[in-house]
Amino acid sequence: MKSYRKELWFETKRRRELINITPRVIDCLEESGIREGLLLCNAMHITASVFINDDEPGLHGDFEVWLEGLAPEKPYSRYRHNGCEDNADAHLKRSIMGREVVVAVTDGRLDFGPWEQIFYGEFDGGRRKRVLVKIIGE
Repeated sequence: MKSYRKELWFETKRRRELINITPRVIDCLEESGIREGLLLCNAMHITASVFINDDEPGLHGDFEVWLEGLAPEKPYSRYRHNGCEDNADAHLKRSIMGREVVVAVTDGRLDFGPWEQIFYGEFDGGRRKRVLVKIIGE
């Protein structure tokens, strides 16, 4: 069995962004040479997420509204965590959206449903962060 590991780095301009990272993950898969196995992709920061969904702008706007309704950024004083930081909402948003995805690799391709794409969700941007891609298989 082969194993492959790579870190993808991101520096977002806004506090919250959704980035389609599917092309970069596919590049990792091709670089790995693995044809059959499993691909793990996870955020390496507690205020960011990796998830699978549709790459549709209306849906992305819906995520923003929904997440902000569940865990609004302001007022900062509403969160006990914000005694020394201002990112409690980002921690909560990450918990909702998830830490990682696992995708089957079949015949050298991501074994996706018709509209599935992998996204990096940033909820406390403005600094450099990373995503881990780990692939195991043959």
